[in-house]
Amino acid sequence: MSKGARASAEADEKPKRQRLPPGARRDRILSEAIQYFSEVGFDGGTRELAVRLGVKQPLLYRYFPSKEDLIKEVYETVYVSRWRRDWQTLISDRALPLRTRLIEFYKAYAKVMFEPEWIRIYFFSGLKGLDINKRYISFMEEHVLKRICEEVRFAYDMPSVHEVPVKPQELAAFWIFHGGVFYYGVRREVYGVPVHVDVDELAELSVDSLLAGFPRVARNIIIGPGSAAVEKTAEPVRKKRRNPAAPLREHRPVRTTRSKTPR
Repeated sequence: MSKGARASAEADEKPKRQRLPPGARRDRILSEAIQYFSEVGFDGGTRELAVRLGVKQPLLYRYFPSKEDLIKEVYETVYVSRWRRDWQTLISDRALPLRTRLIEFYKAYAKVMFEPEWIRIYFFSGLKGLDINKRYISFMEEHVLKRICEEVRFAYDMPSVHEVPVKPQELAAFWIFHGGVFYYGVRREVYGVPVHVDVDELAELSVDSLLAGFPRVARNIIIGPGSAAVEKTAEPVRKKRRNPAAPLREHRPVRTTRSKTPR
């Protein structure tokens, strides 16, 4: 076989690069960028990303003019686009018990939040000093934390947020709970250590722990110490009544021992 024929045959054996429409090409770059940044952090350069994609670096800049634009799209895709608007409706649906609403929300939210790229990008962003964390924390406080604080107030007969706006101490106390849920994902996806229970059981344990303590803490913050927080829908605690059919215990006098005196 001649040299030219051999080169032609080898070229035919090499896989040809698939030509994608512009929209599909952009989605592929973004998808690979999410995976890339979740593995190496935001110190990773666009040159290395282009190598992974098997394209020239200028092609990336045709779709994302700068690395900052690419990072912004990563945030929109990983965090904003995965947020479901019906979660806010669920949290505020007072036709359901508060415990039920919170458990269902955290079950659904955890399945999104505990994706490896979600958590790893979140950490890398904070370490790099990017604003992904700041933007997302503000988003969560407005759309979740303050809303749940409002529902806890309603369920436990406390002043509404219209009467007394949510206080910084309330948010600080609630972050203790929410941060505990987040840390479950950190242990599982970043540290790779046992997490003891599955996500559904975690949601139930976490919400029960929240409702066992947070309403009392919130009441002390809003009103002041001295009165317990009791949920409106909770049944009153009743003392255990004696079965009327059970026989009464016979009262027997206590026998005393007489001391014998010498005659």
